[in-house]
Amino acid sequence: MSQPVEKLVRAACPHDCPDTCAMEVTVADGRAVKIRGADDLPFTNGALCPKVARYLERVYSDQRLLHPMKRVGRKGEGRFERIGWDEALDTIAAKFGAIAADDARGILPYSYGGTLGFVQGGSMDFRLFHRLGASLLDRTICSSAGVAGWKATIGAMVGTDPEALVDAKLILIWGANPVVSNLHGWRYLQEAKRRGAKLVCIDPRRTQTAEKCAEHLAPWPGTDGALALAMMQVLIEDDLIDRDYIAAHTLGFDGLAERVKPCTPEWAAPLTGLSADAIRCLAREYGSVKPAAIRLNYGLNRCGGGGMAIRNIACLPALTGAWRHPAGGAVLSTSGNFPVDQHALERPDLYPHTPGRPPRTINMTTIGDALLTADDPPIRAIYVYNSNPLAVAPDNRTVREGFAREDLFCVVHELFQTDTADYADILLPATSQLEHRDLHKSYGHLYAVDNQPAIAPLGEAKPNSEVFRLLAARLGFTDPALAESDDEIVAAAFTRRDNRVYGFERSLAGQGWARLNLPRPFAPFAKGDFLTPSGKCEFFSASLARQGHDPLPAWVPPHESPVSNPALAARYPLALISPPARNFLNTSFANLPRFIGEERGPSLEIHPADAAARGIVEGDRLRIFNDRGAFHARAVPTDRVRPGLVVAPSVWWRKLSGDGENVNAVTSKALTDMGGGPTFYDCLVEVAKETHDD
Repeated sequence: MSQPVEKLVRAACPHDCPDTCAMEVTVADGRAVKIRGADDLPFTNGALCPKVARYLERVYSDQRLLHPMKRVGRKGEGRFERIGWDEALDTIAAKFGAIAADDARGILPYSYGGTLGFVQGGSMDFRLFHRLGASLLDRTICSSAGVAGWKATIGAMVGTDPEALVDAKLILIWGANPVVSNLHGWRYLQEAKRRGAKLVCIDPRRTQTAEKCAEHLAPWPGTDGALALAMMQVLIEDDLIDRDYIAAHTLGFDGLAERVKPCTPEWAAPLTGLSADAIRCLAREYGSVKPAAIRLNYGLNRCGGGGMAIRNIACLPALTGAWRHPAGGAVLSTSGNFPVDQHALERPDLYPHTPGRPPRTINMTTIGDALLTADDPPIRAIYVYNSNPLAVAPDNRTVREGFAREDLFCVVHELFQTDTADYADILLPATSQLEHRDLHKSYGHLYAVDNQPAIAPLGEAKPNSEVFRLLAARLGFTDPALAESDDEIVAAAFTRRDNRVYGFERSLAGQGWARLNLPRPFAPFAKGDFLTPSGKCEFFSASLARQGHDPLPAWVPPHESPVSNPALAARYPLALISPPARNFLNTSFANLPRFIGEERGPSLEIHPADAAARGIVEGDRLRIFNDRGAFHARAVPTDRVRPGLVVAPSVWWRKLSGDGENVNAVTSKALTDMGGGPTFYDCLVEVAKETHDD
């Protein structure tokens, strides 16, 4: 009997992670039998994270949705019966067509980072909803505050090349836990450490990353902006600044210097919970050691002052001249290096210009309010893909009420029957990354990665792009852009005339990945050339002033804290944050038995002193609550969290959590200072042992 013929297919990890790994899929007789990280892409280096290394369990899970279905029970019950694709598409087209005949803004797409690909996550979907004239979605739920703060200061999502960090002598890992959420980037930080660099972790929790660093500072959630202001005060007072760089390449230094004069470490200490000596030592070390780098992530932007906090931190490298060195500076995201042709992908020109119907934008973070209160027109239909809002959106009670509306027509296109899928009227089966075409940029390195389909779609699953093409045809749209193939979309993704992607197509076709044509070493702002309107690092931002924000770095306190809201803190004295569980990626992977087993159910880390004061011991079932709601979790007393802080690793599917709720039962729909982002980590709660009444 002959052995099955094997072939190797190049692929890309699609998930919301800065690493964007290149993958190799071994296929035999039409079935994927092995998946591994590509050896030849330096950043991937042959390895995958523990989740994606077991990706075939996701692809071939017996939980996969394989056929279109329609709802037969009440919304939220999750009862469906199988139908064919023709019936599903005809139903959707008829509903959308009827709404559009009245006012297409009553239709809302809802998507985010379920896949980060250009084809399946940001092209044909935009084109169809633009052509319809549907409401636009402001995709704010992760990074919008930090992006706004960074861009106001630096100009674009550009920073230090993460591969260059191996040559840094001091690295501040600020609001990031790369051991869990940037594993391949952590390899470069480890190499820097082996070469003698000092690693300092700034995080409210002693994370797996913090344990591997020389020093850990644990500020209160939402106070990173105050810490950065105090560091600037010390740098300027102690003359640890690069005056030549400041004079040539920054704007507004005199105003900044005046602003931070009162922001001493003694001022910041009671706000941050750090000692004045610790703050002063950190600032002096940062100003003295060269090259010094800062690796940020988006955790610290999910608080009331999150945008300003990122902005304050982004000012630090320009003060010290750290940008002069390729291993200095700071990096939040590398995505702005990629010359993406957004217009060609999304085709906003397809949006109809109808008198009296200007485009309307809905903030995805407040989707519950939008579904319940939006008018002129009300939202009458929602199409959910690449997201699971019933689990991930804040203030979950409101979200659930919105999706439970019987008059809301809801379509969900998914791989699995998520919490959101239970509320669908039409439920469509989606393909996995191994079953469709795509192309990916990265926000954690400088390589684009190609994805070829390795296997045929399972069951009757279809890719996002194909479903939107089919719907466009049923709606009678004949625009050529709505019929383009996936390969044509890939070809249009980057601005071809840009030197950064010269020769890209050849490299992608030959090896499945390509590095941007940027210098090695890459020091983007060594000679200034910031991407702001002034071409300088803007300590003073006229664009922020025009938006009604403070044009200078400032202290914006959290919405919920003992300092900003002492009356609320008296009732709910514990600050709650909900960083990613190690085995989940948002809600992806959170339904698979292996990963659920490794997490052992929802848990709450609480300091032993706080636990003892409440009579809590290891393993107790806890009720975590505030005025917005409550959820339950298993007690994990630990000194990894400071007194007054509790941590709920997330995000659990509500229906798999044990009580039908998750952490977003208590999170707030209040928004950040800029960017309209969520404030997941700006949340006060109380904790008690479960009683029979709970």
